[in-house]
Amino acid sequence: MDKDRIVAGLDVHKDTIYLCVMDNTEAVIFAKVYGTLTPDLELMCSEMVSHGVTEAAMESTSTYWVPVWNALCESMSLKLVNPYFIKQLPGRKSDVKDAQWIAECLLKNLIRGSFVPDKTVQDMRKYNRRIFDLN
Repeated sequence: MDKDRIVAGLDVHKDTIYLCVMDNTEAVIFAKVYGTLTPDLELMCSEMVSHGVTEAAMESTSTYWVPVWNALCESMSLKLVNPYFIKQLPGRKSDVKDAQWIAECLLKNLIRGSFVPDKTVQDMRKYNRRIFDLN
């Protein structure tokens, strides 16, 4: 395990994002709840960078993760985690501690991220869907 590894766990919902930042000793360095509007995402990103976060994992259903991913993808390494797999890991998990649990699992390398295509592929998919909808 890296000596200076600082990770973040994010639990993403429609209107809120729960963030927990941990260091390699599993001590919680920072925890906060954010909104999902652009200024909130920018603030969250800058606070994560200022705390030295280099890796983050997020749990989300639906497409609520997309704006969060776009806000953070240039600043750190990201993993998108299926909530089903996080809930299958043994350990106590409650709504209040979700972000902390995700950060702990990332710190211990217990989670594997889902495939997220790069920006170019995402844009092409978006265009293809739009063209299909027009036909």
